[in-house]
Amino acid sequence: KRWASLAPIVKNFYSEDHYVASMSREEVEDFRIENNNIVVKYLGPDGKPPPDIATNPVRTFEQAFSNYPEILDEIYKNKFVKPSPIQSQAWPILLQGRDLIGIAQTGTGKTLAFLLPAMIHIDSQPVPREERTGPSCLVLAPTRELAQQIEREAKKYHYRGIKCVCIYGGGSRREQIQTVNLGVEIVIATPGRLNDLVMNSIIDLNYVTFLVLDEADRMLDMGFEPQIKKVLLDIRPDRQTVMTSATWPEGVRRLAQQYMTDPFQVFIGSLDLAAVHTVTQTIIMCDETEKREQLKAFLDTMQPDDKVIVFLDRKAMVDHLSSDFVLEGINCDSIHGGREQCDREQALEDFRDGRVRILIATDVAARGLDIKDVTHIFNYDFPRNVEEYVHRVGRTGRAGRRGESITLVTRDNWRQARELINIL
Repeated sequence: KRWASLAPIVKNFYSEDHYVASMSREEVEDFRIENNNIVVKYLGPDGKPPPDIATNPVRTFEQAFSNYPEILDEIYKNKFVKPSPIQSQAWPILLQGRDLIGIAQTGTGKTLAFLLPAMIHIDSQPVPREERTGPSCLVLAPTRELAQQIEREAKKYHYRGIKCVCIYGGGSRREQIQTVNLGVEIVIATPGRLNDLVMNSIIDLNYVTFLVLDEADRMLDMGFEPQIKKVLLDIRPDRQTVMTSATWPEGVRRLAQQYMTDPFQVFIGSLDLAAVHTVTQTIIMCDETEKREQLKAFLDTMQPDDKVIVFLDRKAMVDHLSSDFVLEGINCDSIHGGREQCDREQALEDFRDGRVRILIATDVAARGLDIKDVTHIFNYDFPRNVEEYVHRVGRTGRAGRRGESITLVTRDNWRQARELINIL
């Protein structure tokens, strides 16, 4: 009853390019294998997709967006050469209005894989944009860093005047509310702050027809399941839903089963977390007391254009190490969950712009940070598990560049280190 008065959703905007449509099964398979082993599964009834769904991948931007010249212009402005593997495979499925689960590491172009179809979807709904009392697209992200990164990406594409807002705890609530009140089509949010604004009737989710759960595994790890479920109940059930995740654990499967409709699943790269192929990985055995010397020795070898993220487990140690280095005249900065939001943003900006080349961080920085030219990752403390290792290492070797990671392993880490053997 609650949704009965709302206009139906228009979801299908895809006209398959004749070249894409004419690809043979062998050509499709070859393309998928050559492009990071793309695997496509249909999780609907019988595991057999409806015959009218086109799942052949696109090879060029024109094949996906020939009917949307303004989108193509924006892509050209951003100097992209060709779609990334996830984009090639996700765009045809999403542009047909289907639900999609993208299993891919960060740095694979997944943000654009959902953003461009979302923009076309927003602009093509039957209710005029100015008559909608709330956003049409909601993107949920686990951390403010990731939410801000998605916002930066969205703001590069000026399609039909679509506006977005990024809302997260730790940011100015008043400013966020002011932006929402001016009218936005895309809300990018962390679950806690979103629920706060929905419960206070500041954001109306009735018009959300395109929903993205970005890094769903991370959101569940951080305990956001109750907030996510509350949001899902506030959004009309016939929406289009996209979920991205770096892994495919039980919790994520359950969420997909309960809240998605006959989704397609696109794996990029094997699911065994084979760590980023463009990264040279080095393991150094040492005692706890030798870690600082090992790090100093590495810093002495850095070239003028090198940039390193040094990962530690504890906030206190991040503060301690960065203070010591500054006193020793080593130019570095730090980020962790306990620092003020403005300080974290300043540290990231300085690192991005090259004013600082050493960033000391906890795992809060490991996910979703989009800094193109990180050359090295230094794991001062061993990651909690093999997934976290992959996410840390994935900060370098991005966009086809080479990268290096150095991981210190002490006697205490031997048990976890055994898991690494499979992905080195």
